[in-house]
Amino acid sequence: MVTPRLELQGITKRFGHVAALRDVHLAAYAGQILAVVGDNGAGKSSLIRTISGVYRPDEGTVRVDGVEQVFTNPAAARSAGIATVFQDLALIEVLDVATNMFIGQYPRRGPFVRRRTMERETRAFLDELGVSVASVRTEIGMLSGGQRQIVAIARAMRTGGRIVLLDEPTAALGVRETAQAADMIRTLRERGNAVIIVSHDMSLVFDLADRIQVMRLGRVAGVRERAQTTRDEIIGLITGALAGDEGSAPADTAA
Repeated sequence: MVTPRLELQGITKRFGHVAALRDVHLAAYAGQILAVVGDNGAGKSSLIRTISGVYRPDEGTVRVDGVEQVFTNPAAARSAGIATVFQDLALIEVLDVATNMFIGQYPRRGPFVRRRTMERETRAFLDELGVSVASVRTEIGMLSGGQRQIVAIARAMRTGGRIVLLDEPTAALGVRETAQAADMIRTLRERGNAVIIVSHDMSLVFDLADRIQVMRLGRVAGVRERAQTTRDEIIGLITGALAGDEGSAPADTAA
């Protein structure tokens, strides 16, 4: 049996009397893409924030490579190998590409930032990924939406994230930019990362995902192999038109 790169068991998160997550299970495997889908209010955002250390669950366990973890803050999640790209990307528009790639981890010689090293390593890393940016000195604010998304994903990869969470990675992107972002997500999978994408875009989900986890009203409505399900079934689970299998743990389906 393959150990999941990331595993959640029985995760419950309450805000007062409201349970945003109830007995949620999740398994993400190295070299696979898991898509998490659901309507607004299904618990997707709470799930992402719990995995990334923004929220602490009230019940349940989180394991990374089989080892139980307690994330008291986002830094603890990052230290465990979890990199999160939120929908707002957390890029600083007035800073250039290289500086954004190294935020919080600037190479230094004494009190001085090693600017040339930062630019050289950024260029080499982007070239390795096949990312096209005219100059690593270009301010983020001058890039297209797709380029910004790709830089944000590349930064997550550079920081060593073995588990990459992507929150609505193609929201507000055009057709060409969506294709570029999708290629980058495939690269993450090919490099052996466990990738979790949260998306409303069913075309993207069925194009990229190996497995699809449906959330409804804070619970897991079902987990399906993408090759063995249909868009109609997934939409039925999202809306409640089809009975879900809430509370059941996902099957071990790693390749």
